[in-house]
Amino acid sequence: MADMDDFDAQEGAPRRQGLKLTFSSENLDIVNSSPKSASLASMGHQTQIERLRNQSLENTGKLKISADRVYDFTAEDLIDQGEIGRGAYGTVNKMYHERSNTVMAIKRIRSTVDEKEQKQLLMDLDVVMRSNECPYIVKFYGALFKEGDCWICMELMAISLDKFYKFVYKILNERLPEDILGKITVATLKALFYLKDKLKIIHRDVKPSNILLDTQGNIKLCDFGISGQLVDSIAKTRDAGCRPYMAPERIDPRASSRGYDIRSDVWSLGITLVEIANGKFPYPKWNSVFDQLTQVVQGEPPVIREDDGRFSPEFIMFVNYCLTKETESRPKYNKLLKHPFIRKYEETDVNVASYVNEILSQLPVDHSQLFDSLSS
Repeated sequence: MADMDDFDAQEGAPRRQGLKLTFSSENLDIVNSSPKSASLASMGHQTQIERLRNQSLENTGKLKISADRVYDFTAEDLIDQGEIGRGAYGTVNKMYHERSNTVMAIKRIRSTVDEKEQKQLLMDLDVVMRSNECPYIVKFYGALFKEGDCWICMELMAISLDKFYKFVYKILNERLPEDILGKITVATLKALFYLKDKLKIIHRDVKPSNILLDTQGNIKLCDFGISGQLVDSIAKTRDAGCRPYMAPERIDPRASSRGYDIRSDVWSLGITLVEIANGKFPYPKWNSVFDQLTQVVQGEPPVIREDDGRFSPEFIMFVNYCLTKETESRPKYNKLLKHPFIRKYEETDVNVASYVNEILSQLPVDHSQLFDSLSS
């Protein structure tokens, strides 16, 4: 389930066209009511469509909770327990499936989405369908289409890292312990490595709101709507991702023409770690693209000082390594996975569940307005 901080409707969105979504054992087509609109196949999404066609019998109308628990289901089998997010695509609702005794997050995406959103819908659905073997990526249970709308059923996580760390720092006046930072780093890095190694995908939107926590201590990556396919390990698209977390080579027009690789996600991971370690985003608020260009591309990276006594030398070294300004010198995943900080927290037993539950127990019952104030 994607965190809904980044699921907000934007002004000036493209005009929406009426769409008809059909999903059957024979095909998956998104048909525009306007014949002038480009098809998904012509936009380079044949591979995703073919994968969805091949898996449609397995996933459509079937809820796969685990390898040995598969249920036929319809929308009528789901008990709505309330909306937990809303945005440009539609809503995310908490729903209960009685036969399997499973509470899940269901992303309900309206059929009236524009072409760019169609592509993001397919990418998000495609990635989660193929990532269930990775314990660090949110699990996909099933999908169905109701009255043209797409319902994506996924495991329900408790809270986003974005909301979690802000509550810890701004309300409790505490900070995240380094062993929790360690487990968050290990989980996120392994999720990113899985995407690259198994699916040949770069995430392109690594940030705290796309990292989720649950009460069992699991830490998982989500939101693959703008993930990019890698061709010879290089991605070309410039206009994807959350700009505040973008690497210099994705912002600088002189460098972006050459494309970028998974090291841009390594930079985003570094920015995320500085943010959750210090309790605030490391850059001041930008008033213009020029400000961002000046600070990210021309300025020094927001590293953690070596004499910062709050953190271990291993953590400081790891974060600063991720935030190496020169792309060629910035490490790829294989080097990061061998880093002493990662190896330490792969082996160290940390009770993440206990810590997460302790923090969540201090949240007010109705905390929606609280998070609105923390985000302002």
